[in-house]
Amino acid sequence: MKFTIKILAFLMLGLSTLSTYGQQVSKPVRGTFALTNATIETITNGSVQGTLVIENGNISAIGPNVAIPPDAKVVDCSGLFVYPGLIDGGTQLGLVEVSSVSLTADANEIGDIKPEMQALTAVNPNATAIPVTRVEGVTTTLVAPVGGTIPGTASLINLVGYTPDQMFAGFKGVVVNYPSAGRRGRRDRRTDEERKKQEEKQLKKLNDLWDNLSLYHKLDSAAKAGSGEDLDYNPKMEALLPVIRGEMPILLEVNQASAIESAIKWVGEKKVKAIFTGVAEGWRVADKIAAANIPVVTGPVFSMPTRTSDRYDTPYANAGKMHKAGVKVAIRSNDTENVRNLPYNAGFAAAYGMGKEAALKAVTIVPAEIFGVADRLGSLEKGKSATLFVTDGDPFETKTHVKHLFIDGWNVPLDSRHIRLYNEFLERSPGLEK
Repeated sequence: MKFTIKILAFLMLGLSTLSTYGQQVSKPVRGTFALTNATIETITNGSVQGTLVIENGNISAIGPNVAIPPDAKVVDCSGLFVYPGLIDGGTQLGLVEVSSVSLTADANEIGDIKPEMQALTAVNPNATAIPVTRVEGVTTTLVAPVGGTIPGTASLINLVGYTPDQMFAGFKGVVVNYPSAGRRGRRDRRTDEERKKQEEKQLKKLNDLWDNLSLYHKLDSAAKAGSGEDLDYNPKMEALLPVIRGEMPILLEVNQASAIESAIKWVGEKKVKAIFTGVAEGWRVADKIAAANIPVVTGPVFSMPTRTSDRYDTPYANAGKMHKAGVKVAIRSNDTENVRNLPYNAGFAAAYGMGKEAALKAVTIVPAEIFGVADRLGSLEKGKSATLFVTDGDPFETKTHVKHLFIDGWNVPLDSRHIRLYNEFLERSPGLEK
């Protein structure tokens, strides 16, 4: 990993800016808080008028008649709304600082099959985009590596903490780019035959890997049971063992309709726990995804149609069509710098057929369920993590402002480089007077 080099390069690139605005934001504070007179959007139990109490990092009480602890800091939320923190199901946030400067980019490691590469170890907790993201109500993101057949292992993180381990939010999954005969972009000039041959070659490579993994699993199990010899350490196989044993899911990136159908069959044959990601043409085969009971993390909603013959709004309607077919759908931004736009991706999905309630769930409780962290995140319930934000309106609307932010009980200041730059130039001093 290039984590240390990345930090040094980042410091050199932004030293003068950081000394004035940058990342010198106020520190989060933990304690007992009472959010009173609020409209509390619980997600799982409807809207509640009343008070939400935060103690020891968790929600200790919620409802219209709640006793406020004597040591609580009371935050009057009259006319305001409380929502659970938004969860982005796929980003490179914290892995890339300046995409055009390779020393600050750590989302793509050398090699084609590298499941042992952990995205969590490469996360920069001081990345400029993290405060920019969380002040929009996005509190939790999946950070995923890119490049190759198996780029590495993705991790879910909360957007507060001094170290990656402090930020870890309890989920990991191996990323697999499923082979496809689709074009890689408008500049892909390969013939249909060339693309088909490449797909077959990649699929054979993936199947061969799984055959080797199955053998490694049997030998490793025998060795641990005392009926076989110990194996030489193989980092790739060791990283994949939890997958074949059903202990960890794979995040199967697949977009073309025919590739989705192939991936459904592959998952059934290999008997692995899978989460489909991307799924740009999911609407074409939504009934088959639903029948296979495979959850989906789709997005970005802000994108172009995959085919020139498709309507302009096909990407906007994709999530809603899959949802109506019975697919469990979460939404991702699939971004690095603009993860803050997650609520607007969801807003477009809501407007183009998904509906507001389902779209809100697609960035809260649904990704929490898909990633296995719904006992802590995704809704506002007693005993869950106090990861939430307070707004003056609908979080899907650009005019809405976030007024208060809590992540795992930490009251996080609404501060970022963008806000500091805005305030600096709003009140320029010295001005331009002659």
